[in-house]
Amino acid sequence: MPFPKDFLWGGAFASAQFEGAWDAGGKVPSIQDFVRGSSAGKDRAFSARLHEGVYYPSHRAVDFYHHVDEDLSLLAGMGFTCLRLSIAWARIFKDAKCLVPNEEGLAFYNHIFDECGRLGMTPVVTINHFDIPMEIACKNQGFLSRSTIDLYMRFVKLIMERYRGKVRHWLPFNEINFGMMPMGAFKAQGIVPPEVAASGEWHPSHNLPVSLNDRMQALHHQFVASAQVVKLAHEIDPGNRVGCMIGHITQYPLTCDPCDVLACQENDRLINKFCGDVLARGSYPPYIRAWMSKNDVEIVEDPQDVQLIKENTIDFYAFSYYMTNCISEQFAGERVDGNLIGGLKNPHLETSEWGWQVDPCGLRFTLHELQDRYGLPLMVVENGLGARDQVSADGCIHDPYRIAYLRDHIREMRRAVDEGANVIGYTAWSPIDSVSASTGQMSKRYGMVYVDRDDEGNGDMARIKKDSYAWYRRCIESNGEAL
Repeated sequence: MPFPKDFLWGGAFASAQFEGAWDAGGKVPSIQDFVRGSSAGKDRAFSARLHEGVYYPSHRAVDFYHHVDEDLSLLAGMGFTCLRLSIAWARIFKDAKCLVPNEEGLAFYNHIFDECGRLGMTPVVTINHFDIPMEIACKNQGFLSRSTIDLYMRFVKLIMERYRGKVRHWLPFNEINFGMMPMGAFKAQGIVPPEVAASGEWHPSHNLPVSLNDRMQALHHQFVASAQVVKLAHEIDPGNRVGCMIGHITQYPLTCDPCDVLACQENDRLINKFCGDVLARGSYPPYIRAWMSKNDVEIVEDPQDVQLIKENTIDFYAFSYYMTNCISEQFAGERVDGNLIGGLKNPHLETSEWGWQVDPCGLRFTLHELQDRYGLPLMVVENGLGARDQVSADGCIHDPYRIAYLRDHIREMRRAVDEGANVIGYTAWSPIDSVSASTGQMSKRYGMVYVDRDDEGNGDMARIKKDSYAWYRRCIESNGEAL
């Protein structure tokens, strides 16, 4: 069966990895503007104070801010009917109390949405994509403070009212489930503990001094905020649709040993299912309540939270999918990397240069699991291959490995649709090269369009179409038939 006629085809990017212009147009710093980059990728560090002569990737990124019309034209040239992007909170409000709107920032996104309308691209907006304003992160410790919900909702209300009718698909938080992980306390929840801010430096290889209890408390506040977004969105425009965004790290038991199967189930429920269950079903599942009790986690819940979350569940389920991992309770083995977390190597899969296991069949498996569990429309909002692309002697970028990755995943997604999965859209990550979130590198490229920019920030930002650009255009023109 073909994809539905109104299937949304496109790509996705995030403001901090793409826009640049970190201090232009009235923008104030976000947490991403303090993450130092390096050629090695894993040597990145968070600096509570900016240092002269140090490379901060988000400061210029790939300068979409000054290439907006050129880049949107390139995306339209691939036939995009959908564009997922994020709005930088720090570009919309200049003050930490979110009382003074920044009209320059609002005008920037208004221009994007007007152009999307003209070019026939439906915007899907991630309201917060790992870029909480730095002042809120340091003073409030991000979403650890309940007061941050009110600041966030001022931001949400402003953009939903300003872009009413231009944007109707909203994702409150990017990969909200990553708040369960130590690194996610910084990236997903914006927690910058006072001792980290005071010391001035923190390396991602070190665990943040954020307790499991604090991470769960911040996550609860994000659940409350998400429910408030659903409620407000439907009040402002009944045509609005609000989804979740889960970083889905699909897990397999390494062996058929029952202990491995149970370990995999527990890990999968904690990492993948928990947040989706709250946002789609409207309550904390019993297995999480039991897990919280076992791990001495006690969070503060206001009396009205339960009803708010119950009555304001999501309209569709969106997720990222890059790779799968294996879990074992009984056996040690070779470890591989992944999207923020790794696992044991699957002997049946190949890996990318960065150790991410390539598993197209896993996407089909995941779509069926999610369809069976939630019965909601599904959208794959991130999927792609990070690779080192080289400009050939003919001036072109030949990337058959990326074409193969996208082709195989889209083929499995189509099979899932044929078997009953209600998939409404697919946005590849990232259609134009951008700074890698996992390593801070430019050399880890995902795009169908090459950007002349290296790991140290050198390059003239020229855009060059890769072979995958023409391939994806044919895929979209044929509605997924020509693979």
